[in-house]
Amino acid sequence: MSLKYLHTMVRVLDLQKSIEFYNLLGLTETRRKESETGRFTLVFLAPPNQSECPLELTFNWDGDEQLPSDSRHFGHLAYQVDDIYETCQHLMDHGVTINRPPRDGYMAFVRSPDNISIELLQRGGSLPPREPWMSMPNTGVW
Repeated sequence: MSLKYLHTMVRVLDLQKSIEFYNLLGLTETRRKESETGRFTLVFLAPPNQSECPLELTFNWDGDEQLPSDSRHFGHLAYQVDDIYETCQHLMDHGVTINRPPRDGYMAFVRSPDNISIELLQRGGSLPPREPWMSMPNTGVW
């Protein structure tokens, strides 16, 4: 038996807002499919030079009754970053709430506009803890 990873799909309510959020993380659109008959749009995004690891955003044109109010049951998406503090500051500067700050210099959690939990992990091990992150409390759930 042979198995090949293809992608992870999440449903979104506001396609443009979701694309903007994932662009803040550094993902860029690699392809798009519009289906007039199915009345949906699929947008695939991936980190630079990693098109083999796409995230598929599914937007149903007529709304989406299947989207739960809390997507935590999904688990989370995880991305490795070069500087956890810089990444979290960049996200905060663009209005993203840091739900679990990187107090340990290694791990943080944020939520997408569709309530998808995103784990951010520091490449190469923990950075030395520093403020304001060390004293920042959790916000909401992650």
